[in-house]
Amino acid sequence: MSEKRRQSRRHAVQAIYQWQMAGQDLADIAEQFFDEQDTDTFEIPYFQDLLRGVPIHLGELDALLKPALDRAIDSVDPVERAILRLGVYELRYKSEVPYRVVINEAVELAKMFGAEQGHKFVNGVLDQVAKQARSVEIKADKR
Repeated sequence: MSEKRRQSRRHAVQAIYQWQMAGQDLADIAEQFFDEQDTDTFEIPYFQDLLRGVPIHLGELDALLKPALDRAIDSVDPVERAILRLGVYELRYKSEVPYRVVINEAVELAKMFGAEQGHKFVNGVLDQVAKQARSVEIKADKR
């Protein structure tokens, strides 16, 4: 996994969190990241895809999350909510990224930004979503 891709996810989670909390325009949030971050350290197109994709597909992403959650999505910690939405977006729309990588990256983001045990919650939820969103890949992986 490239470090630039990892950084793209990290910035995207921060940007999605900002969008969730402040409702700021996505273009303004992206511009802020480009101004404040060294753009050589992350994949700009991947960051932009994640930042645009999560809000565009929000209803679908939250619907995929709902059966795996023990509470309403709005009750989930905002940082973990951003990580879960990003992870589900990647599971659903980035089939070139192996499901194990998606889950692992989300767990690492939760360790970095989330609550103390948040990574366990993120892991469990995304594992359940992956069983639906990537069932063919998971079955092939077990052979």
